[in-house]
Amino acid sequence: MKVLVVKLSSLGDALHALPAVAELKTQLGAEVHWAVQPAFAPLVRRFACVDEVIEVPRPSDLRGFLRALRRIRARRYDLVADLQGLMKSALVARAAQAPRRIGPSFAREGSRLLFHELAGPRDKGRHAIEECLDLVRHLGLVLPAEPRFPLDVPAIDLDALAPLPGDGPRIAVAPASRWESKNWPEDHFAAFVRRAVSRHAARVYLVGGGGDAPLAERIAAAAGAPAANLCGRLSLAESLGALARCETLLTNDSGPMHMAVALGVRCVALFGPTLPGRTGPYGARHVVLRVEGCPPCHRRICPKGTKACLHAITPAMAEAAVFGG
Repeated sequence: MKVLVVKLSSLGDALHALPAVAELKTQLGAEVHWAVQPAFAPLVRRFACVDEVIEVPRPSDLRGFLRALRRIRARRYDLVADLQGLMKSALVARAAQAPRRIGPSFAREGSRLLFHELAGPRDKGRHAIEECLDLVRHLGLVLPAEPRFPLDVPAIDLDALAPLPGDGPRIAVAPASRWESKNWPEDHFAAFVRRAVSRHAARVYLVGGGGDAPLAERIAAAAGAPAANLCGRLSLAESLGALARCETLLTNDSGPMHMAVALGVRCVALFGPTLPGRTGPYGARHVVLRVEGCPPCHRRICPKGTKACLHAITPAMAEAAVFGG
């Protein structure tokens, strides 16, 4: 059986879909192709259950988008599973002209009109990983006892890449996210790094993309303690390898959080405007820090201009969650 999975973006969403796709590969013995935007293709190429990655540009690149649809139409798929549920992803799924085209339970933007069937009834009161696993249930397959994240993780020597003094626990810190409203205050991160190094002899690695490097540099300088700024120095695949060498990740609601969960690295996640029950770290070993009192607004910019929900999470609270006590 030849299966096309459509999950065009983003980093976290692709990782949320991975456990469902892993079951298709294992239980159906399928040849799995995955359609994804170019920015996230390097990550999906590290999914061990995916045989081929098909890059699909955004529809704003109309020529590239149509060219990708023609390539998909030329393949012969037995099944297409859209795990995005948007009109653009449904157009990609429809281009395959497979005899069976399944959309997710959370399909929106009218995309359900382009599917033959949906994977289940809509239920947004659960985690995104569980929503994607609807597909496994819908196909009559066995749900896994625990979600699996089969990843091909490159070996990274952190001691050679970014030597730090001591042999204390390796702690990764992800200080940025795509939403300004989700970012814990810069001075809080600096205070945490200072405490981690001075009180626990931790080796701290600041992780993120190239655009996060100046923020990480300011945090390291304000901390006044040795910390390695890896932001922008690693590819997506190499970031997986670096995170895999760490014991804990302190993070906003961000891509590195989802990567760490998939790797089995313990997360301490700082939540404010979003719901951890929907997109937080999945699994009992992780810790979510959130202060009640300010309902989640789901806004990219804090409507009050204060980010009180995140300011209320203190460096001492983060320290206790990471190191115990």
